[in-house]
This record gives sequence, C-alpha cells and structure tokens, in this order.
Amino acid sequence: MDNNHEIANAVRTILGAIGEDPDRDGLRDTPERVARMYAEVFGGLEEDPGAVLSTTFDQPHDEMIIVRDIPFYSMCEHHLMPFVGRADVAYIPSDRVVGLSKIARLVDILSRRPQIQERFTCLIADYIEDVLEPRGVAARVEAEHMCMTMRGIKKPGSVMVTTVTRGAFRNNDATRAEFFSVIGSRR
Repeated sequence: MDNNHEIANAVRTILGAIGEDPDRDGLRDTPERVARMYAEVFGGLEEDPGAVLSTTFDQPHDEMIIVRDIPFYSMCEHHLMPFVGRADVAYIPSDRVVGLSKIARLVDILSRRPQIQERFTCLIADYIEDVLEPRGVAARVEAEHMCMTMRGIKKPGSVMVTTVTRGAFRNNDATRAEFFSVIGSRR
C-alpha cells in the first residue's frame, strides 16, 4: 500500500478521539505499526486472484477434487474486525486440473480484503468457475466473527457457515451429498 502515511495519520486521529495520547511511550509507534499491518491484512486488494489459477495441467479427471480445511483470516467490512475460519473447496474438472496449492492461494488472496463472508464464499466459486471452467464447483466457509463475539451481541464461539454450489454440485444431488459428506462438519 502506498498510502501508509495516510493510514498512520488516521490512526493517530482515532487514538486522540478515544481520549488517548498518541505521543505517549506505548502508543508513539502504533500508527505506523497499524499502517504496516493494514498493508499486510488487505494485501489481497493488490493481487489478481484469477492469476493464481492460470497454470493448469492436462490431466483427464472426471471426479471431484477437494481441498479441505484451508485456514484463513479476513476482515468484516462493516466493523473492520477479523473473522477467522476454514474453507473447503471442490471442483470437478473439465479437462485440466490446477495445482493443489493454487486453491489455497486463491482463498488466501480473496480473504485479505474487507468483505462479508457471503461474498467471500461466492468469490471463491466465481474465480474457479470463470478461470478453470469446471463441470462443477462447491465452496464451504466456516468462521467466527469478532464483530459478533467481542462486541455487539457478544456470543463467543458462534460460527457462521456459508456454502456455494454450482454446476454438477448444484444439479446432482449425489454429487452435492458426496461433497458435504467428505468435508463433514467441524462441530
């Protein structure tokens, strides 16, 4: 991010607005630390998620491929507070497959943006569908949202689950059931 100075100034303003002295010893370097942290946490805004899926391999495979339990952290766009969880992603290739790490990398890039979990889950499926053109794609995201667990309703341990199914995963009950059976439930 090229706007670290702007972010640091904004954090300094926030510290003053909550009644803190941004020049006191413990806070003196906080605005710059927060600016560097934001550059890391929101680094996905500067990356093309589709690019990580562009290297594929000619490998005929007509069954589902699942990458399960991909850890991620993201930021709720409503409160700029973290939500943390795991994603499960599956696709049924048409004629080409992508490297296993590329699916995890896609989740990583997409997670490092301010957003809501529903959009995040859809974007995972959208990019796989658009770039790989599989016969089907499915994604399940499970996360705990700090905006709900440490503020507001204050319900620690509450988990949100979102799913997206496309193509064969939506149109074929057996395929859909197989996906959900393989990924299981984390609870």
